[in-house]
Amino acid sequence: MKPGPLHHLGTPDDAEGPPRRRPFPQRPGASGTEAREPVAVVAAGPADAGRTGALAALLEVDSGLLTVPSGGWLVVRHSAEPTRAAYVPGYRTPHSYRPDLSTAGPALSRPPRRVELSLPRPLLRRFVLVDTPDLATSGAGGREVLLDAVGRAGALLFVIAADQSFGAAELELLSDLAGTPVRVFFAVTPGIGDWTASEGTGAGEAGGCAVDALTVEAHRAALLAAVPGLADARWFPLATDGEADLRRTLVGWASAEELRRGSLEPPELPGERGRVPVLTEPGVWSEQFDRQARTAAQRIRQHLALELANLHLRLVQEIVFGAGCAGLPELLDRELAALSLLATAKCDHHAGELVEDNAGRLFGSPLPTGVRRRIEKAVRWGLVDDPVGQDLDRAFLVTSTAGVASLTGPAAVDMLSAYPTPPRTAVLPPVAVALSGGCWQHWRSPGNNDPDAARAWVQRALREVELELSREVARRFEAVRLSLGTVLSDAAEHGLLLA
Repeated sequence: MKPGPLHHLGTPDDAEGPPRRRPFPQRPGASGTEAREPVAVVAAGPADAGRTGALAALLEVDSGLLTVPSGGWLVVRHSAEPTRAAYVPGYRTPHSYRPDLSTAGPALSRPPRRVELSLPRPLLRRFVLVDTPDLATSGAGGREVLLDAVGRAGALLFVIAADQSFGAAELELLSDLAGTPVRVFFAVTPGIGDWTASEGTGAGEAGGCAVDALTVEAHRAALLAAVPGLADARWFPLATDGEADLRRTLVGWASAEELRRGSLEPPELPGERGRVPVLTEPGVWSEQFDRQARTAAQRIRQHLALELANLHLRLVQEIVFGAGCAGLPELLDRELAALSLLATAKCDHHAGELVEDNAGRLFGSPLPTGVRRRIEKAVRWGLVDDPVGQDLDRAFLVTSTAGVASLTGPAAVDMLSAYPTPPRTAVLPPVAVALSGGCWQHWRSPGNNDPDAARAWVQRALREVELELSREVARRFEAVRLSLGTVLSDAAEHGLLLA
């Protein structure tokens, strides 16, 4: 059972402030795209659907180029020279190796969260292409990470074989996307082993189960019976030249989407420049500001504790009734990736409310977007200058001894992203938690196949994660309190915004 909204657990202090204006993030989900996000198409679907071959045919490359370790994401971009890099948690820089796979890559301590491949293909000038792990093995955490990425990318390419049906995991994902701004495209293939592509041909060699209009219509009818909200989605049979039609459709969508995102924000926002005076009779902000900051941190810690308790139950079930100790690292790593997204969304939400509510009392509510961004930028600069706010860019790594180690720096945090993020404009950096390479190797070793030991280790490890995140959240909001308090105090003293 998912935890209920924690904002009902607030203290009386919260009743004195203005009402909430932003949705409280209960789960990571398919949020709307922003102008700074690159236009991208995320491919997903069940196993054995021939998705790798279909994407290779779409890009007109050999399918071996698109192979990644199990559980990893593949991000394909355009560049003049082919490059390939693996982003592995626990490292500060990505590992580069030859993209033709004829030369073995470096020995990595654990699978990468993502692999970035750059190729000189014209299609990649229009959008970034992203391939994802199989839905059936991704679990709840993997689905939440996928929803976040699809919402930011803007489009989902769902690949399914002609002889497959929609499973529970696939229908749950598609139901979550129905009614959102995400565009969904469906591609039907002959299936794995029957769909290959050779570099430069652009056409697949199909065999086995035939893909025709009747097959596609049957899949569409089965889907709409369960998810009627996707009636407008386009379907493409990929067997002969179907990828050419799909390619043209995706290019058309990407062109329109790029224009739409370019018009999301005007060249200059109201309040972004010039003098911003304090109201003649500003509201009282300092009396409630400190309590509001501490309450925000407490709420986040409470919700993360509930999430980790639920995660503990899922991990024990996997150890006892699922893949056992060998499946523990991959499942825990996916769940920690989803937990990181949720913690980041909650920190962004509450830090944004601190700015909106307290600055609104000085400069008027609702706060103009340009003014809010100026204040948030000044707060970020204050975090860098204050000792409490230094080294907030931190990657947390669960070790084989059930402890939590950390690496600092934006590059170390970026290694933990399954889908890369553009430069953030939020006040706080993202929360990033993953498994270390030593932890991964420990539980994959045949000698460590004791379910009782694994259950005890999970309990200790999640407790350490909870303690570390609790301290980190408290530290973050103390830093925001000091920095934002300085910005607002200077504005109140001088009668105008100095940022």
